[in-house]
Amino acid sequence: MATIRSLLEAHAPGRFTDKGLAWGARVSDYRDEITAALNRGETPVLIELADDLPADAFDRRACVIVDHHGARAGADQPTSLEQVFALLALPAEAWTRELALIAANDKDHIRGLRALGATGDEVRTIRAGDRRAQGVSEAEEAAALAAIAQRQVIGRLTRVTLPHDRSTAVADLLEPDLGGPGYADLLVEMPTKLAFFGDGATITWLAAEVPGSWCGGALPARGFWGTVLPLGDERDRLITALITRLGD
Repeated sequence: MATIRSLLEAHAPGRFTDKGLAWGARVSDYRDEITAALNRGETPVLIELADDLPADAFDRRACVIVDHHGARAGADQPTSLEQVFALLALPAEAWTRELALIAANDKDHIRGLRALGATGDEVRTIRAGDRRAQGVSEAEEAAALAAIAQRQVIGRLTRVTLPHDRSTAVADLLEPDLGGPGYADLLVEMPTKLAFFGDGATITWLAAEVPGSWCGGALPARGFWGTVLPLGDERDRLITALITRLGD
């Protein structure tokens, strides 16, 4: 979103609203702005907003939806950055290598970067920028390293318990390209959330098991999944089922 904001500041100044909300921002957070735009006869463009409003709240057909998560995720689908670039009708030469690397990272993390021929320095730079954009602090990265040292490996599944809710720190620091030991599939258990990185079929299963969860990445092969799920029986049941599925 930071890169999308920069594009909009450069090419659509004064024509967008960004409230600086964290991951998981909802359509309801911008309801007043959307309604006002529709009343002016304009076409609102909703960028990476979870639609939490009833169907009759406003006419979705009068809006443009930009996203690459959930039903819009996939290896063959454009990222949100690519969609915004196209909507701005920018010339091909404006699509820089940096933008291409950011889009590849958005779609398939480090695998996407490597597929584009990224150097080690480019991988480290793009991933560090992504973590900063998500608000990951140095203290949270240090906590992620400590948690990785205590990880469990059960069959294909690597299981890490974090004291904070920044799963991307664990996913990054496990990557061999960033000096980590690697993993096949990864479950990150946080105080109020769960996150999974890996097998696409398992992500499809998790999404069906937990309505309202989110997913993305290079599906259907690989990707990520997450949900808000505090400690309790439902969470324990899901973790047990996941271990059974991948632990052999």
